Amino acid sequence: MTNQNLGDYDTICKAVMDLDPRIRFVGVINERGKLLGGGLREGLKSLEEQKDDEMLFTEVALRARMRKEFDSQLGKVKFAMSVREKVVIMSFPISEREILYVSASTEIDYGSIPKIILTML
Repeated sequence: MTNQNLGDYDTICKAVMDLDPRIRFVGVINERGKLLGGGLREGLKSLEEQKDDEMLFTEVALRARMRKEFDSQLGKVKFAMSVREKVVIMSFPISEREILYVSASTEIDYGSIPKIILTML
């Protein structure tokens, strides 16, 4: 997916959300952690407060920038995943300035879902 194809963030997010009902949230964030599109699955309650969402997105963006430090030695990051007690968090760099952020319940098949998302990107 190139930058020109990112015009409609909500369409991209909906396509990822439709992959699995255990996906809770899909959003596109910029390099500063600002949410550009997407959101929480309808009918679900967020696990954190809105102000904590902003901090979480900022942390994801910061980690993505930090990972770039090793691109020349290790190659570019395809995706990163964090498995927590209550949620699985995945981030996919989709351009130099945008990151696809996905959170899902811990029951999700986190061996196959990231691979499917990568094929979509």
